[in-house]
Amino acid sequence: MTSPGSVLIVGVSAAGLSTAEALRRQGHQGRLTLLDAEPHLPYDRPPLSKQVLAGDWEPGRAQLRTQAQLEALDAEFVRGEPAVSLDAAAREVRTDTGRVLRGDAVVIATGLTPLRLPGRRALAGVHELRGLDDALTLRAHLTAAKRLVVVGEGVLGGEVAATARAMGLDVTLVGLGPAILAEQLGGPVSERLTRAHTERGVTLRLGVAVEELTGHEGRVTGVRLATGELLAADAVVVAIGSRPATGWLEGSGLTLGDGVECDSRCRAADGIYAVGDVASWEHEGHGRRMRLENRTNATEQAQVVAANILGADRAYAPIPYFWTDQYDIKIQAHGLPTPGATVSVAEGDLDQGRFAVLYQESGQVTGVLGWNMPKQARVLRQQHLATRPVATA
Repeated sequence: MTSPGSVLIVGVSAAGLSTAEALRRQGHQGRLTLLDAEPHLPYDRPPLSKQVLAGDWEPGRAQLRTQAQLEALDAEFVRGEPAVSLDAAAREVRTDTGRVLRGDAVVIATGLTPLRLPGRRALAGVHELRGLDDALTLRAHLTAAKRLVVVGEGVLGGEVAATARAMGLDVTLVGLGPAILAEQLGGPVSERLTRAHTERGVTLRLGVAVEELTGHEGRVTGVRLATGELLAADAVVVAIGSRPATGWLEGSGLTLGDGVECDSRCRAADGIYAVGDVASWEHEGHGRRMRLENRTNATEQAQVVAANILGADRAYAPIPYFWTDQYDIKIQAHGLPTPGATVSVAEGDLDQGRFAVLYQESGQVTGVLGWNMPKQARVLRQQHLATRPVATA
């Protein structure tokens, strides 16, 4: 497809908004419609578990753009209307109000839906954190609470635990894994991050499942573990992962697996593209399908999607990247650091709290990570990962 007359973008967080901006920058002068389930102006999600939850930022500070900047896009914004279906052949999207929107090109940027505990009781005080309203509700609860249980030892669970501990709450973190972010960072680094949490007063219950949530008069009072131990709680945050928000695409004609399945151009069907957390695409450098959940990927992928909508033929083959901030620790990871890799220190000292490490498998560097060493991590990324594809993990 070359220079479509109209583009419809479904989902207006970082990925969707960045696609719209890239389209205008790259010369699209036709109609541009942005549909979003959120009633708010587009906002950034990474600060929700940190600055917004802590109260360091007013909600408006998380907005991605001002009203004037959004108006300069010369786009129609349809807010507060979730998409409920897509006819891929007709390129038509129906919303929950019955409105039908059409585009010569359609971009799917609906992001993620948080997972819930199986069989979870409907108890007040139990939270998932995905959107701005979730963060504000959770903050209001934590300011009146004393004991928080976080279920999940991934990025979100670690960040919420760190923020709540800094707010003065008694925090217990429960997870199935052996260490915090063990799957993402591998043994030596995840063990050090786990130690950082315990040193700051977080109680850990790792390698154990949650059996049930307990409550009294409709409000959560505790978390019972599979071991029989009961953890008292005034509030519970469930951070056990998420899934791509593709339920509304059932019956659309698109292929759905771990997200919207796309080719290497992020194209799911003729005139249909996916971008951001919801997109699963063929990574030509890795020779396999990939889906990335982070802010950097959302904005970088948007540039390629916009170019391809306007007639380019560009593969999207980035070096994977993610980061997390917990306490005074800033971690940046490039490539594919995996639990099975051999980890070696390239810069700094593990015991000094500033280091950069290399992840190697079969003699090849597959990942680079910086712990309070962002510049050194970027240099190592350029040296070891930028000149050739990273091997499939």
